[in-house]
Order: sequence, then C-alpha cells, then structure tokens
Amino acid sequence: QVQLVESGGGLVQAGGSLSVSCAGSGRTFSSYAMGWFRQAPGKEREFVAGITRSGDMTYYIDSVKGRFTISRDNAKNTVYLQMNSLKAEDTAVYYCAARYGLVWSDVVGKYDYWGQGTQVTVSS
Repeated sequence: QVQLVESGGGLVQAGGSLSVSCAGSGRTFSSYAMGWFRQAPGKEREFVAGITRSGDMTYYIDSVKGRFTISRDNAKNTVYLQMNSLKAEDTAVYYCAARYGLVWSDVVGKYDYWGQGTQVTVSS
C-alpha cells in the first residue's frame, strides 16, 4: 500500500512559478512509476507528466513541455512538479498518482494510488 500526500499548491500570477510535491509512504515507493494529473472545473482529469520508477525518463504533454519539470527523489519517497511560466489555463487541482512498474501511463485507470490533490490557481 502506498499513500500519497500532495503539497505546495497555491495562488500565483500568470508568468510566475510554483512547485508541488507528492510524498509517498512505504518502502516500495521506488517500485512505482509516477504521474501528475490535473483537473479543472467541469473538465476530465488530464495527464500532465510522467516519470519512470528510477527517474531516468520523463514525459510531458505538449501544453506544458518546456515549462514544467517532473522529478523524484526515491530516498525521500517524493516526486515533484516544478511549474514555470504559468498560464491561467494551468489552473486546476493537481494530483499525483503511482503506478506499479517501470513506466508511467497517461490513462487514469492504469494507476494504483492517488493523492488527495492540491489546488493551483493562476491569475491573469
């Protein structure tokens, strides 16, 4: 069992930066690929970025490529999402998710555990 707790959301002006973190419990955190998703009001949950269980490979959707960076520290059981040059359309609740195995997925149903989410609001 893995429990995930996000932190670091908040309110930021357009063009600003914000970092969100996801702390996992348990000794098997490094066995899980991780993904960050987001969900805006009235919209479906959307995959944003993924990272392999070792952290050696990452993936981003086009709309955040070059602005967001996903990383992880398995010694601290934590995955991060650094968000720069934020836009109003990045406003959403951000969720981290853990998927047992090597590689992330962009499908919500492929993940085994989810955090509770953290709100990110970008004012224009």
